[in-house]
Amino acid sequence: MLRIAQTLETQLRAAMARAFPEAAEQASAAGSALDPQLAPASKPEFGDFQANGALPLAKPLGQPPRAIATAIVAQLQADPAFAALCLEPQIAGPGFINLTLKPERLAAEVAARLADARLGVPSVAEAREGTSGQALAPVVVDFSSPNIAKEMHVGHLRSTIIGDSLARVLEFRGHPVLRLNHVGDWGTQFGMLITHLKQVAPEALTTADAVDLGDLVAFYRQAKARFDDDEAFQTTSREEVVKLQSGDPVSLKAWGLLCDQSRREFQLIYDRLDIRLSERGESFYNPYLAGVVADLDASGLLVTDDGAQCVFLEGVSGKDGKPLPLIVQKSDGGFNYATTDLAAIRYRFAAGPEGDGARRVIYVTDAGQASHFAGVFQVARRAGWIPADGRLEHVPFGLVQGEDGKKLKTRAGDTVRLRDLLDEAVERCEADLRRRLQEEGRSEDEAFIAHVAATVGLAAVKYADLSQNRITNYQFSFDRMLALTGNTAPYLLYAVVRIAGIARKGGDLGAAGAGGGTGVDPADSLHFSEPQEWALVRELLKFDAVIAEVEEELLPNRLCTYLFELSQVFNRFYDQVPVLKAEGPTRSSRLALCRLTADTLKLGLGLLGIPTLERM
Repeated sequence: MLRIAQTLETQLRAAMARAFPEAAEQASAAGSALDPQLAPASKPEFGDFQANGALPLAKPLGQPPRAIATAIVAQLQADPAFAALCLEPQIAGPGFINLTLKPERLAAEVAARLADARLGVPSVAEAREGTSGQALAPVVVDFSSPNIAKEMHVGHLRSTIIGDSLARVLEFRGHPVLRLNHVGDWGTQFGMLITHLKQVAPEALTTADAVDLGDLVAFYRQAKARFDDDEAFQTTSREEVVKLQSGDPVSLKAWGLLCDQSRREFQLIYDRLDIRLSERGESFYNPYLAGVVADLDASGLLVTDDGAQCVFLEGVSGKDGKPLPLIVQKSDGGFNYATTDLAAIRYRFAAGPEGDGARRVIYVTDAGQASHFAGVFQVARRAGWIPADGRLEHVPFGLVQGEDGKKLKTRAGDTVRLRDLLDEAVERCEADLRRRLQEEGRSEDEAFIAHVAATVGLAAVKYADLSQNRITNYQFSFDRMLALTGNTAPYLLYAVVRIAGIARKGGDLGAAGAGGGTGVDPADSLHFSEPQEWALVRELLKFDAVIAEVEEELLPNRLCTYLFELSQVFNRFYDQVPVLKAEGPTRSSRLALCRLTADTLKLGLGLLGIPTLERM
């Protein structure tokens, strides 16, 4: 109901200005306007919206809040446009104005959404109508970011699916989105890996696919052990880094081999989770690192400290009380992660051929990197790389824990491989599905069982993560996430299946719409009378506001909570109000609510990266 809320806010401001012109003039002189403090009603009995703007006016006007609210309401009721929108306003408590939309207006909103593939969610292009027509600047979402020669583990799950969901929401709103995978494909560890590769598997440099990722994981551990214990190997590895950075063809070939083998395995995971990413690893920014240092030097931020080039952070001190440095070039002339991240920020905001021209850059990483990004962001701002209208945001997330509250690990104490976690979710889902089919006496073919198990199993893993406030740690439980009750993916998917069942039983959901040749006149064909109907109407109409909130706050769990609550309200409606047994306009109106519920759940789950099913 975003458009209605905006209309009401405009009407309330005008009513306040007419009721108290002097206060409006004072606010205007201060560069602001009277604020009606409009918000959704906290309880259904208070109506649809509540305006609390009378309370802060009491002191400057020297009047009781109720008297101020009464004057505002009198002006509202004199406005024909308001009278067409709302029932008579009610004043509660010390001056709250409760506003209830007219039933016919709510029905018209439902009809409009049935005819709108976007379900009432405006695109950013619509919001820019009347502007110069300048193209929208891209939004960069940096997420996933595994390391070459290492398998993706459960820690990569959160960054990958949170980043994907945020990218989906932003894309749906109409933003051009750059989905960037900042893989760890450069740095000192490659000297170690290339040296080990040349010594133990030289055939890999001449024979395609001589090493697969399974070998690479063990291979990495072997190289690391040698590096830690063998000084000669350390020396050769450091020399190899210099060769790689200087473009030695053999070293580059070995590096490319390691990257390609890892990339293929990463892509299997991304395909399975339906994740789209454009790789732009650390190596991409290597040519820009010297420019970062030169820029910082020219801006007067660079300080030489113990041979290293640093920028001392403002407001961040060590235990000795002195400002902490952000090192951008080590004393040996080498660069580090901070330098690469600074180069990435500089490139992403820069316009022209040497930049992305973004105006919003979002980093989805674990909360443990918050201090690192706070320092990098501060330096980038002080260097003047962030435009005045630019937004640079870190989206932190907590750890995935076992049910014991400790970091999720295997029984052997190793980090859980993401591939194994997804396999187990699907296997558990398949076992549960086979058990239920047997209990119900249903017979389904193997293709159906495999499809449902994969869809529900992966959906359960995604939703269990996304439904948590990302800032906190969350406890991973297969039993909880695969349950058919509670705030789980199976519960939401079952609501969609339930509505599909209505269609199979003879409910014509395709004709339960407005416009588009469906035979329903949006002006007067939807009729609702039961409380359960109105509760579902109001829940459905919240969708646009929820999407706007996720776009701004970058919290996918808000969308999950909404979809769960919508499913609950729909199930109460379905259980308490006959749909197929109803007749005439009552039947078509209830079918319309079923269709809009299914469309909303499908679209909402799709924005979480979760496909739906017609049968389970």
